[in-house]
Amino acid sequence: MTPAGNHDAGPVPVAERARNIDSRTVDGFGDEWHAFDQSRLDDAEWRTLFDRYFSIFPWDSLPAHAEGFDLGCGSGRWARGVAGRVGKLHCIDPSAKALDVARRALANCPQVSFATAAVDAIPLPDGSQDFGYSLGVLHHVPDTEAGLRACVAKLKFGAPFLLYLYYAFDNKPMWFRAVWKVSDLARRMVSQLPFAARKLVTGVLAGLVYWPLARGAALAERLGANVSNLPLSPYRHLTFYSMRTDALDRFGTRLEHRFTRSEIGAMMRRCGLDDIRFREDVPYWVACGRRTNDKGTSA
Repeated sequence: MTPAGNHDAGPVPVAERARNIDSRTVDGFGDEWHAFDQSRLDDAEWRTLFDRYFSIFPWDSLPAHAEGFDLGCGSGRWARGVAGRVGKLHCIDPSAKALDVARRALANCPQVSFATAAVDAIPLPDGSQDFGYSLGVLHHVPDTEAGLRACVAKLKFGAPFLLYLYYAFDNKPMWFRAVWKVSDLARRMVSQLPFAARKLVTGVLAGLVYWPLARGAALAERLGANVSNLPLSPYRHLTFYSMRTDALDRFGTRLEHRFTRSEIGAMMRRCGLDDIRFREDVPYWVACGRRTNDKGTSA
């Protein structure tokens, strides 16, 4: 167990120890969180976003002074809401640049430690953690299931793990999926650009696509329409800062996988999680399960 205090767990040679990693994707996220460090995110909006992800997390079941980990902590925006509720939080990310942002954001949280490591080189003993979470991360590694299994291996039996993976639009109509396929072609092109160009292009997309569609959905909602299937409607009450961040996240990332709800549930069970619950609203899909057997310890 790592002693308490806001510190690094020590340097980890990510490239040498890890295989389940895409270096260009990691570098891209380091640049993203450096550019959009979430310091300008409105507190009320941050709370709304945090509650969306953690609404199904079983806080009340955690032991006193619980110890857990944030796999792929990025800027530390979710750790900000977790750290004050637990005894120890390990923030782990393969990007040293992203961890620098997280250190600044969490400088007043002595219960947080930091480690530069990939998902297949998590510097924590197996079976040692009271909880864990990985939000919007494991769909950006080459082998998502192997990444999830590595996370589950770190949990104690009965410990909860909160997961968010991109959905495959399995709850959307066919025309919605067709629109996504067109947007994915754009992602494949934009994500190959140098970072400065990616930031510029995605900023334009945020202004010319995200903003009008999101505000149009807000207007339609005020007029009494059901906007659940309108593209980008989840952004209708969010600020332009969040739109710019997510446009870069969505179109600037070269590697992503998408999964249906049933695929995520089956994968979680194969990795040693049970008692699985899904959030029934955006973002899709957020799920939480508990480690109930020893499957998560296998590589």
